[in-house]
Amino acid sequence: MPTATTQPDKEQSAFTCITDEHGNRKTEEGQETTNKVRLPLSRKLCYAVGGVPYQMTNIAMGFSLQIFLLDVVQMEAFFVSLILFISHAWDAVTDPLVGYLVSRSRWTPIGKLLPWAVLSMPLAILAYIFLWFIPHNAVSSAFRVPWYLTVSCLFETFMSCYSVPYTSLNMFLGGDQQDRDSATAYRMSVEALAMLMAAVIQGQVLWVYNKDRDQACLNVDQVPDLPHSTALHETRSAFMISALVMSALFFVCCMVLFLGVKEQKGPQSDHMHTTYLNALKKLIGHVSYQRLVLGFLFSTLAFQMSLGNFTLFCTHVAGLGAQFQYLVLAILVAATISVPMWQMTLVKLGKKTALFIGLPLLIPALVVLVAMSENFAVYMVMCVLVGASLAALFLLPWSMLPDVVDEFAVQNPSCKGLEPLFYSCSRFCNKLGGGLSAGISTMTLHFTGYKAGACSHADGVILALKLLLAPIPITSLLVGLVFFYLYPINEACQKQIQQNLGHTRSNSATLPNLEEERFPISQQIYEPSQSFIFKSKPRITSHLNANESVSQAKNSTESSPQKHCNTSTDLYESFKSASQFHKSRAYPTSSQQHNSSVKRLESKLSETQATHQLALKFQDIPDDRSKVTWV
Repeated sequence: MPTATTQPDKEQSAFTCITDEHGNRKTEEGQETTNKVRLPLSRKLCYAVGGVPYQMTNIAMGFSLQIFLLDVVQMEAFFVSLILFISHAWDAVTDPLVGYLVSRSRWTPIGKLLPWAVLSMPLAILAYIFLWFIPHNAVSSAFRVPWYLTVSCLFETFMSCYSVPYTSLNMFLGGDQQDRDSATAYRMSVEALAMLMAAVIQGQVLWVYNKDRDQACLNVDQVPDLPHSTALHETRSAFMISALVMSALFFVCCMVLFLGVKEQKGPQSDHMHTTYLNALKKLIGHVSYQRLVLGFLFSTLAFQMSLGNFTLFCTHVAGLGAQFQYLVLAILVAATISVPMWQMTLVKLGKKTALFIGLPLLIPALVVLVAMSENFAVYMVMCVLVGASLAALFLLPWSMLPDVVDEFAVQNPSCKGLEPLFYSCSRFCNKLGGGLSAGISTMTLHFTGYKAGACSHADGVILALKLLLAPIPITSLLVGLVFFYLYPINEACQKQIQQNLGHTRSNSATLPNLEEERFPISQQIYEPSQSFIFKSKPRITSHLNANESVSQAKNSTESSPQKHCNTSTDLYESFKSASQFHKSRAYPTSSQQHNSSVKRLESKLSETQATHQLALKFQDIPDDRSKVTWV
């Protein structure tokens, strides 16, 4: 009959309309009816402004917190090392924990991610102000150490509650992949400007610090130890004013993000995800990811150790403390300009080649900085080289990470949605490098006899600062370059990965269609508002497995017709109940489609009865595979 022949095609068209894998509704001809809305420029800019607070506070703490605790608070180097290392380690640990809590949170009228950023903002501002505040009881170490350790850990926690949802917000801005990439580019540009702004603000603070320190040393007639009650009053005020200014900018940027960005709901994933521990185990065992992360860790350790001690080196060794703000500006301006240069280089020469050109620029720059002192012009040129190398570290390893994710997806097609885990573990290693750098540096200064607030230091301290600026970072960078050299993904391998990834995605998209053609009954009984299709397919599959097990039972030597009877009877009862279920429901199909569904069920029931009679003829015991499991 013509109607019966064309019925499955119509049902297939209806099923395609409802179950498009991208979530787009289609007509019977398969054409999409959704209209793609481009992401407006204003939303991209507001999203980019939201990244300013993290970069500004990160630069301020990276350049000034160590010298603030050592010379302004006048805390011992051992306790400073303890505070910096524990706070950095705590910061690294809180990122995956906050990410897990954010993923478990519910949707609110203002979104799922934005409430985290807005609610954590006032707490982060309060903790940041207290971080640069010196209490009246800060004379004793018994009060100072717990105070700054607690405040720094609280600040890192609240900043994780702000930054983790903010970085994840990129996937929920709306638009397509091109819009998200454009929003990321705007974000990187605005964050580079934020780093420059923070460098200018902290440069003025350090200028006040050097002037106040020199004046205090002249007043006490070159006495090594400065009295705590009279030293660096203007510097304390400068640090507090800087904290208030950055807190105000933090508030403004967060409000721009909240008012200018409307979070979109993401599509629900229908893939089965592996457990967290199994995914983490597979990720750690992935060779390409191991080498990329280890190379990134040692390279980050080299840069953070050299830049973290650059302030103390310029102040106590090079004699350029008053000009330090200009040196920092040279580094950051060179880094900002070099980012597009390295982008063009990696397009023309490849990522690994560009990496091996950019990172080694740090080595001659550090050697010259240690060898020459009190030469401002030479230091400016070397700072430009340091900034260019810093831009390579800022861009290239993060551009190599998507290749590792694609390779992992090709080798492990069953593991879906693990991209946040890749990025959070990479960020963890980055922060771990910062914590190790701060801990090693201040511990070295402690053992060499660094005295807080001293106008001059012993030769051991000078030697330690030179070692921390050049030899140790250069060694760490060379170790990182070895891991980058062993990194297996080159340009040819990257193209092959993309081809394999395309085949894998096309195969995964084809498998559901093949499954639908094999079991057309599920298409006829499917309803958009119900999920019976996911229950009917396993039952039909179990029926086919039972038929296969009957044929396999012919070769066995023992008998148990009662088990076959029970299995067949259970199968019969299940199809009977399924038939009653279909008859009791009203489907949004025509009567012809419903009758066709019932006829198919009745034919399956007759086949089941025949299978039951066939099973009684054999005196065999079926193996475990003949047991029907209802899912």
